[in-house]
Amino acid sequence: MTYKNFLFLIFLLPQLSLGAKANAKDIILGAVFPMTGPIATYGQESVNGMKLALKKINLKGVRGKKIRLIIEDNKGEPVESANAVRKLISVDDVLAIIGSVASSNTLAGAPIAQSAKVPMLTPASTNEQITKTGKYLSRTCFTDAFQGEVMAKFAYNSLNKRTAAVIVDLSSDYSKGLAQIFRKKFKAMGGTIIDKNFAYNQKDTDFRTLLRKVSRKKPDVIFVPGYYQEVGLILRQARSMGIEMPFIGGDGWHSDSLQQLAGAKGIKNNFYSSHFSPDDTDPAVQDFVKEYVAAYGSKPGAMAALGYDGLMVMADALKRSKSLNREDLQKAIASTKNFKGITGVITLDAQRNARKSAVVLETTPEGNVFREKISP
Repeated sequence: MTYKNFLFLIFLLPQLSLGAKANAKDIILGAVFPMTGPIATYGQESVNGMKLALKKINLKGVRGKKIRLIIEDNKGEPVESANAVRKLISVDDVLAIIGSVASSNTLAGAPIAQSAKVPMLTPASTNEQITKTGKYLSRTCFTDAFQGEVMAKFAYNSLNKRTAAVIVDLSSDYSKGLAQIFRKKFKAMGGTIIDKNFAYNQKDTDFRTLLRKVSRKKPDVIFVPGYYQEVGLILRQARSMGIEMPFIGGDGWHSDSLQQLAGAKGIKNNFYSSHFSPDDTDPAVQDFVKEYVAAYGSKPGAMAALGYDGLMVMADALKRSKSLNREDLQKAIASTKNFKGITGVITLDAQRNARKSAVVLETTPEGNVFREKISP
């Protein structure tokens, strides 16, 4: 290195270290979401919701500044998620990160954010381990432990089912965690789990052999804590094979694409837990639905509402933070109390997890139908 280059670096380093945190005209936040790939609708909906929130936030600004989002596409892949988090921290010098959806993706980036002491808030990843990574990780959605209990209670009490099969996506931390909680709660209530060996991997497309094995056990209900792309095919193929018992699942089912993938026959008589229903009569929810329809031409799904709430909670924390540095911001996020969001009233507990209600939706060819709300 020449002496001239050395002097240039000495001059440049202070500017790089301050970056978005001090000298920037805007408050720069990173966002990591699957904009392409197998779960792209999650990312696209989340970002749509965040854009509505951003528009509202920037009308007044935060501490005299505008928020600017740098959105990175992780393609629904853990490796890409880790790379995106590194890039946002080391290149873009963001103040904080929002993301991602799909717990495996968020878990891949979480240690990187924690090590760099950059606040990372996930609006939609429910795996228990995420916030256990460290104090710089928070979430504004409920956890797998809660929605696992919700669906066990719904199967046992509301559907009156006593034997359950569980089909797990072995490539997904989300699926494995939710399955574990469901099994434990369903058995504790007096139900029977008939087998633990029904499994597939993300991107599988033919589930007939697996479904034959499940069907031979004759369960009352089948729990599939997966993502909509595989779940839709499972439902379609099951009904084509004459398997008629209800399938139930978690928030990974929530996508407009589920109806198309499952088909008119496959979509009937199934249920899943979610964070949000556009049929909620709360005036704030209905205002959000109207804004979303006006902007995008369709009703919002859960990911849109979660993305909206995630950015709104971040903006609220920015306003309350003692300063625009990462440590103060993380403390402000962690102290979020009684924030009225679209998906419910958000209070973060000591582990920085949100405790709030879940809704159970029934799938039909015409769309999802609200069945009941279950509180913590």
